Amino acid sequence: MQDAIEITKDKGDICQDIMSELEEWFTEPEVIEACAEAVETLPMFGCVDAGKIAGFVAMRPHLPSAMEILVIATRRDYHRSGVGRRLVAAAERFARSSGCRILTVKTLAPRGRDEPQYEATRAFYDRNGFIRAEVFPTLWHEDHPCLFFVKPLETAD
Repeated sequence: MQDAIEITKDKGDICQDIMSELEEWFTEPEVIEACAEAVETLPMFGCVDAGKIAGFVAMRPHLPSAMEILVIATRRDYHRSGVGRRLVAAAERFARSSGCRILTVKTLAPRGRDEPQYEATRAFYDRNGFIRAEVFPTLWHEDHPCLFFVKPLETAD
């Protein structure tokens, strides 16, 4: 499989298709729809395998020095295959080329429940160099505490 490529069309459809396949993570249809709408105007990259998008990442620029991974998702058949790592690498390259010094991402914080899918997500970010920076207990909803990760981006000297 090649490195991630930029996706310029059908971004919302791709987002909705892949997120809908991952019901353990994306349980609320309105969240999937909001993400699909948001990615239409955002930079998006995807990994392609045999003509099929295996996963995607969409980024939201913030202040001049920061960019956020708004959503990243990989089809279930491609979990643990390196697609997620390739997507993060594409996000890092894009953020650096845009002059950013940090890459951020938010996910669900531990809630004292057995949620192996979110523990796997948090471990993925840990393995990919993100730092657990802060928990925002009510950013999304009091039942959905947000864990905020940051990743400093090395600059070329």
